[in-house]
Amino acid sequence: MSPNLPALQAVAPEIVCLADHERSAAERLDAHAWAYFSGGAGDERCLQANYSAWDALPLWPRVLRPLSAGHTRITLLGQEYAHPLLVAPVAFQRLAHADGELASAYAAAALGAGFTLSTQSSLALELPAQAVLDTAGRGPLWFQLYLQHDRGFTRELVQRAERAGYEALVLTVDAPVSGVRDRERRAGFRLPAGISAVNLQGLGSAPTSADGSLCAGMLRHAPTWDDLSWLQAQTRLPVLLKGVLHPQDALQAARLQAAGIVVSNHGGRTLDSAPATALALARIARALQSGGHALPLVVDGGIRRGTDVLKAMALGASAVMVGRPVIWGLANAGAAGVAHVLRLLRDELEIAMALTGCATLADATPALLGEESP
Repeated sequence: MSPNLPALQAVAPEIVCLADHERSAAERLDAHAWAYFSGGAGDERCLQANYSAWDALPLWPRVLRPLSAGHTRITLLGQEYAHPLLVAPVAFQRLAHADGELASAYAAAALGAGFTLSTQSSLALELPAQAVLDTAGRGPLWFQLYLQHDRGFTRELVQRAERAGYEALVLTVDAPVSGVRDRERRAGFRLPAGISAVNLQGLGSAPTSADGSLCAGMLRHAPTWDDLSWLQAQTRLPVLLKGVLHPQDALQAARLQAAGIVVSNHGGRTLDSAPATALALARIARALQSGGHALPLVVDGGIRRGTDVLKAMALGASAVMVGRPVIWGLANAGAAGVAHVLRLLRDELEIAMALTGCATLADATPALLGEESP
């Protein structure tokens, strides 16, 4: 039996960009949910740096180029897709709307965007996959994974994702512990009754220690490069690493045959003062090219305009992920709101391509950012 279709709501006509979605969502969400979704770690320098880094990159347009055969198509993990937009994994989406991850999955599929479900989804992982798997023209369907301290539980979770039809695993590697999230603590954030990480039901608590070890012994269960090899041996799915910022880690991922990298600082929610993803993307792309590695790069963090998407492609990205804007759209109008966010980004991307002389995304090279002599 198919899941119930999310109820369609209208997007307010005065919402014409992602910043409008953000302002509207701030009014709709309660203080706890807003602190959870919008906040970053510490003083939120990393959160702000993500925005500033994209803003600081100029686009150098070319003119009088032939554009009549232009398109936004990309190839990712051997498959062709209509455009480079993917929905990032965001936990507990039912905090924003009753339809939660189901609405986001429907919207992504309808708009041809990729969808990545969080391990900490507030709906069973099978539901979004069942809803969209057979949708013509949909984007990639991925499952984001946190390695759990119980490797048997992790193996069963991976097997569930495989059976449900997910096409890749996105292993988050930048959060062995949670960041210092002051905004959440000030708001006294806690999950309300009826919302939980349902896919982790049955998982016991990780053992802790009072022997003075870092983070009360929690790091004894933190994943390592050996665990990446272990995970690859457990699944037939390609494994991408999410949360890579250092070029040396990107090179190690390539050596261990990771299927791809998501250049991410967790939306500024883990390590404050980590570099902006635009800066990290450029360095990682150069390191991989110098090392002779052709590894797909996806980037997230602070992407708010179609011009940001084009800049990411010029820096070497294969695709981009958006997280918080999806939540804003979800809070404002459910599935229709998420679809509106994705449509705005795609429309803005196409306009940016036309105005910079890029017929296809292959034309978006570092030269677009002024990185070569005229």
